Amino acid sequence: MKIKLSTAGLHTTSFLVIGSGIAGLYTALTLAEIADVSLVTKDLLEESNTNYAQGGIAVALSPADSPHAHYTDTIKVGAGLCLPPAVTALVNEGPARVRELIGWGVPFDFDPDAGTFLMTREAAHSFPRVLHADGDATGRQISKALARRVRAHPRITVKENHFVVALLNGEDGCYGALALDETGTQTGLLAEATILATGGCGQIFTDTTNPAVATGDGLALAYLAGAPLADLEFVQFHPTALHLDGAPCFLITEAVRGEGGILRNRKGVRFMPSYHPQAELAPRDVVARSVWTEMAKTGSDHVFLDLSLLSPELIKRRFPNIYETCLGYGLDITKEPIPVAPAAHYMMGGVAIDLHGRTGLPRLFACGEAANSGVHGANRLASNSLLDSLVFSHRIFEYLQSRRQPCPVLPPELTAVFLTETNPENLTVDRLALKELASTHLGIIRREADLENAQRRLAPTTPAAPAPLSRPYLELQNMRLLVRLMLEAARTRQESRGSHYRADFPATDPSWTRRIVFSPAGIGFIPADQPFTWSW
Repeated sequence: MKIKLSTAGLHTTSFLVIGSGIAGLYTALTLAEIADVSLVTKDLLEESNTNYAQGGIAVALSPADSPHAHYTDTIKVGAGLCLPPAVTALVNEGPARVRELIGWGVPFDFDPDAGTFLMTREAAHSFPRVLHADGDATGRQISKALARRVRAHPRITVKENHFVVALLNGEDGCYGALALDETGTQTGLLAEATILATGGCGQIFTDTTNPAVATGDGLALAYLAGAPLADLEFVQFHPTALHLDGAPCFLITEAVRGEGGILRNRKGVRFMPSYHPQAELAPRDVVARSVWTEMAKTGSDHVFLDLSLLSPELIKRRFPNIYETCLGYGLDITKEPIPVAPAAHYMMGGVAIDLHGRTGLPRLFACGEAANSGVHGANRLASNSLLDSLVFSHRIFEYLQSRRQPCPVLPPELTAVFLTETNPENLTVDRLALKELASTHLGIIRREADLENAQRRLAPTTPAAPAPLSRPYLELQNMRLLVRLMLEAARTRQESRGSHYRADFPATDPSWTRRIVFSPAGIGFIPADQPFTWSW
């Protein structure tokens, strides 16, 4: 549906940030050094994927480590699709951004005797470089520290429980966004620059480590407004999410394996050494597929993560959140192995951005999990996501600080585009059916027949009755659009690479060292080593 809005009487701000994970909070804080900022989030300020991030933030801070080693590890895991200049920016600028967090009061775990921060090693890292806070609650500590600063900042206006319906477009690009407040009232927000920091899309799957807010809204908003998306076939499934009757799908951080946790099948046999030389510390896509394969072989819906090599004291000190959560469901992980299974975790694809965070739509920027700079390639290196958010959010700040342009003269009308495909009375059933479809056909192992069947079932429809605008309804429309695009991307890439595995095309094909780009104008391709470039 396309509607036109008069620009008269709309609220104005210098910068509009949509989303309140680490990318949104950090971007708002830095841009507030330049001018006033409105931060819009569809839930509470602290509710985001960041808040649930356990493992930590990967950064080359120790003397034994180096940005070059971090670069090499990232490139290797990305399976040929990482963009080298983006990875260079990540590893070289990351240490300064993390030191900034330290200065802002994020309480990373510190060894006073050694005078150094505590770091752990995660899968596919050549050094222990994962900085953590409160053991396994790094994201929560970062979110708390940044949210506290945002709420106290005089130049930042926080609008919680505001769901963005659509971006507002004019001849000169993006002018802001149209949102629904908690009463269902439409609110138009105009800005010189709009920054999407809306996070991922794990909620399109039945089993996910993501919170309820992760419905891919930013990707749908950008696409419908005309900004290209890229790498949508690449979804990272975390190998170890809690699989226990009566318990939610709760992340068991990779750091547990980094500290010595061992994966065993239902018969008690350790299996990862037979799949990869790095065993439990193989890249995530390898571990997830191995777990999935082992479950199929043994006729089980889970495997076990054995912590018996770790002392009870270490478990309680290093993983207090996991320990307390499991104990609340009757599982003492100091005495029993943890039943785990893979779950959707992170979207490598997103709104295509250049190295300054600019999208293909003038005046629209993106950062964090909603964005795709090419830094993660076909498979994200463990704990690079928080660093990615910081580095590219700061690059948006630097760009706007040095090239700030006043908002052009407003046209009398702006356009907002959003979807209304399904019948509102079937909302709950349709959402569950969509999640089941994505889990079955867009999961860890994919096949042409399944992808084609899912596409047929998800063809665009026209509702029988007018649909009222509401967050639950529009979330479903965004999820449907995103799943359709992901299915098309998965069908198009006829090879296996990183987190995208085609059972009917199991080999990696060098001719596919390119990324798939979607825009409303159609599908295109770009070489993996070529940055996105925009003319504005």
